[in-house]
Amino acid sequence: MSCCAPGAEVALQLANTVPSASELALAARSLGNGVRQTELSVPDVHCAACIHTVERGLRHLEGVRSARVNLSTKRVTVQWDDGPVPPIGETLVKLGYPPHLFEEASNRNDKTLAELIRAVGVAGFAAGNIMLLSVSVWSGAEGATRDLFHWVSALIALPALFFAGRIYYRSAWGALRHGHMNMDVPIAIGVTLAYAMSLYETINHGHQAFFDASVSLLFFLLIGRTLDHVMRDRARSAVLGLSRLTPHGALTMDDGGNRAYRPVGEIEPGMRIMISAGERIPVDAVVLEGVSELDCSLATGESAPVPLSPGSEVRAGTLNLTGAITLKALRPASDSFLAEMTRMMEAAEGGRGRYRRIAERVSALYAPVVHLTAFVTFLGWMAVDGDWHKAITIAIAVLIITCPCALGLAVPIVQVVAARRLFEQGILVKDGSAMERLAESDTVIFDKTGTLTLGRPRLCNAAKIDPASLSIAAELAARSRHPTSQTLASYATLDNDGFETIEETPGCGMEGQRKGEIWRLGRAGWVLGQAAPAQVGTVLGCNGRLAAVFEFEDLLRPDAEAVVDELTAGGKSVEMLSGDAEPKCRDMATRLGIDTFSSSLMPADKTNRISDLVDLGHKVLMVGDGLNDAPALAAAHVSMAPATAADIGRNAADFVFLHDSLGAVTAAFRIAQDSDRLIRQNIALAVVYNALAVPIAILGYVTPLIAAIAMSASSILVIANALRLGVRESRVADAAIRRFAEAQT
Repeated sequence: MSCCAPGAEVALQLANTVPSASELALAARSLGNGVRQTELSVPDVHCAACIHTVERGLRHLEGVRSARVNLSTKRVTVQWDDGPVPPIGETLVKLGYPPHLFEEASNRNDKTLAELIRAVGVAGFAAGNIMLLSVSVWSGAEGATRDLFHWVSALIALPALFFAGRIYYRSAWGALRHGHMNMDVPIAIGVTLAYAMSLYETINHGHQAFFDASVSLLFFLLIGRTLDHVMRDRARSAVLGLSRLTPHGALTMDDGGNRAYRPVGEIEPGMRIMISAGERIPVDAVVLEGVSELDCSLATGESAPVPLSPGSEVRAGTLNLTGAITLKALRPASDSFLAEMTRMMEAAEGGRGRYRRIAERVSALYAPVVHLTAFVTFLGWMAVDGDWHKAITIAIAVLIITCPCALGLAVPIVQVVAARRLFEQGILVKDGSAMERLAESDTVIFDKTGTLTLGRPRLCNAAKIDPASLSIAAELAARSRHPTSQTLASYATLDNDGFETIEETPGCGMEGQRKGEIWRLGRAGWVLGQAAPAQVGTVLGCNGRLAAVFEFEDLLRPDAEAVVDELTAGGKSVEMLSGDAEPKCRDMATRLGIDTFSSSLMPADKTNRISDLVDLGHKVLMVGDGLNDAPALAAAHVSMAPATAADIGRNAADFVFLHDSLGAVTAAFRIAQDSDRLIRQNIALAVVYNALAVPIAILGYVTPLIAAIAMSASSILVIANALRLGVRESRVADAAIRRFAEAQT
């Protein structure tokens, strides 16, 4: 799509919304060494050219050390020397990108999308009615009847151009005012001149008027821009979702035993924090008192809870599962593990946001060529016969026939068809450029738990366990939130006599009294004492005697082995990264035929591995599911997550697959590669069309009306070519469904 210059707001509104120097100082945070950092929302940033303009403008300010724009979240991060606040807000306004404090902008409605939808509706309504009137003119209406139809068309087109076309007029004026051009400039000029010349013809009772050309052109282009905006908007929620994992505050206790609730920003190192079961840890801390179990999937990706006891360190954002604990804060919230993950995601998304889409790369040369061609055509015809009316009419025809309607549709129409085909195969895509990036990928990295596996523990020795013992264990497990307990709870029966009391011992297991007997379910050492066998996990015991041993395993996703084989056969390099222990990772890698794997990794380790591959020139597809995978998903060239992934993982991913089969990865690759091929074909068709049509228009053989028809025909050709993706992929989808059904059988 075209590069969108920023929309200029009314000066009075800007004065009321742009943060002042004092507000920026209050919102800034210290990074140490005399450096402060301010984060602002810049809603009008839309493309790589916008990023370059903003960053270059801010870096020239005295005292500014760096400026980085994140296109996904539309945030600009500015680092500046401690002292007088640089004129950051004023500079952004002068550049045409009015800013807001980021916190204020997070809850703002998407006014741009609403404006685009209204513009599409108005342009479509006007174009349809003008086309109906034009049919009568084309059919031979003459004299007063023809003039009447032209005047009615002019009255319909004028408000449509002002309302729907203001998006392009505003963008074109913003570009010209700041000394550069974009694809909206020829659109604005072509639409305006087409209407002006049509009005001139109508006033002078001319035979030709082309109001339909100007309005239809707007309609087609607005459709493409709206689709592009929707695709981009889906990529902006991951960082905000991750920040919501931090509690707003926590209960603290001073040395005198007095308790007080403090906002998380006021919790300082050394403070004592009281955490109940079911609460998230607000800051990095160490356990002072109490025992419990911790859901560390945010940090390690593994669903198995980790036992806590005095001296254990805990990380911000992890979930306390079973018992109340007292913590001592180690670091402030701004330096916590969760804050670091958020910063890693922002940095990664900022890098990925600099990806230049195919249409943007083509459009960089398109606008100046169109202007130059039309201007030279006008000068040439003026030099030949001096007829300004004829010269400007031919120049308008050149502008219209070269208008980037087909080019504007070349990318989004293919991506819309591809997105529908992906959805039919249970895959959601939230960013149009993701398909382009996926087609370029040469390396695939899989997380283990929840990605290569289903992430749901399965009791694999149920048939060997006495049904009565299994039912007793299930009733005990039903009172626990432990993942393996929830699996056992599904084996409960209705004819059990029940327990008189059931209690959970944090970090150990469940204990219940039944008919004078004490039953325990949990860790072998706790259930059986000194008699506990080595290397045994969850057991059931009665009065200290072993009743049953439960063996759990995490199932592989259907087609996992076949998918790895297909990727490898297709020339992709496949790796596995996991926070799990080395023996389990090695067994999984051997089973799947993955030669390269890493174990016991933290989120930063996964991100660093991706960075190392990028430095070597690789384009990485990351497939992961956990909270801990979110920075890696954001750092990769493109990313994918299952629907069972944590919310943050799904938000950070470009693709989400809805079913259990890992075949979604190879299916997405096929569709992305076919989409890339069709996009390039569409761009080639648009270029060939211009190469053939422009010389004819320059020679004066094309009227603006014929130019509009030719422009529409090129758009139809591009759309028809894009629909070929649907025909082929329907056959591929049917074959994939059959293979998936056979694998399940």
